[in-house]
Formats: sequence, structure tokens, C-alpha cells
Amino acid sequence: MAMSMYQASIPQLTKMLTNLSNILKKGEEFAKAKNVDGAVLVGDRLSPDMFPLSKQVQIACDQVKNGMARLAGVEPPKFDDQESTFAELQERIAKTIAFANTIQPAQVDGTEAKEIKFSIKEWHFEFVGEQYLLTWIIPNFYFHVTTAYNILRHNGVEIGKSDYLGG
Repeated sequence: MAMSMYQASIPQLTKMLTNLSNILKKGEEFAKAKNVDGAVLVGDRLSPDMFPLSKQVQIACDQVKNGMARLAGVEPPKFDDQESTFAELQERIAKTIAFANTIQPAQVDGTEAKEIKFSIKEWHFEFVGEQYLLTWIIPNFYFHVTTAYNILRHNGVEIGKSDYLGG
């Protein structure tokens, strides 16, 4: 039996957001233990042309809230993208999980062929639901979660695969 759109999305996305929250907690603890301003880590990036940790977390959350809202046919919550501290990033993750948990299976299941159209700056995208979930939401989400993990790991935060995958 094929996995439903809901089962392929919300449970795994919220689990990984929880894991990201736990990784950020370790980042904050590391900063305190090393007497480093947490804003330094939150603003760090792997490469000059990549987004900083804060934006990686914001985009990971946006993939969940905006993507799942499009599939469910509901309005996503609006966030200001002003997070500059670990506490603010944690709040964004918590709000994203809370929103995701309001989406019911019946809102997402059956959206495999739903037309999804949106624009980001000058780029325009058109998908059907299943393609949108499997080739846009999920890969983008994991890219940004992984990049957030890698920024912290690169800075010496003691995290590993078990932190990334969770319990």
C-alpha cells in the first residue's frame, strides 16, 4: 500500500524540526560553554555566498509551513524573518511545528494531482501535489536542515548523526 501524502510529510517534517531544535540547543550550550556570543553562530555560514544559520532555519520552517499550507489549501502563518538569536529560532521552530500539527490528514491526502503554482522573486514554479512534496518541499527542507547542522558542526559543536536523526 502506498504511503499517504500526510504520512509522507507531516510526521517526518515535525520530527526533523524537533531534531533541529535539539541541535540548536546544543549550539547554544556550546556558545555559552565557550563564552562565545550566540549571535556569532546564528550569523555564521559555510561559504560567503551561502545563507547564515538563521536563514537556514527560517527556510527549513518555511518549507513546512508554506508547503504544507499550499497542499492543505490553508493560509500559512506569516513570520517576519528577523530571528537573530537561538531563542528566536527556537520560537520559530515551535510555531512551525504547532502550525503543522493543525493540518489534518484529510486536508493533504488526495492532493497528489492538485495544481501548485507560486513565485519566488522572478522565478515561477508549477507542480502537482505529489511532485511538489517529493521534489520540492522534502529535498529543500532537508538541504536547509543539513546545512544548519553543518554550520554548527563546522564550528565545533559536538553533534553527530544521532542528533540529526533523533531518537
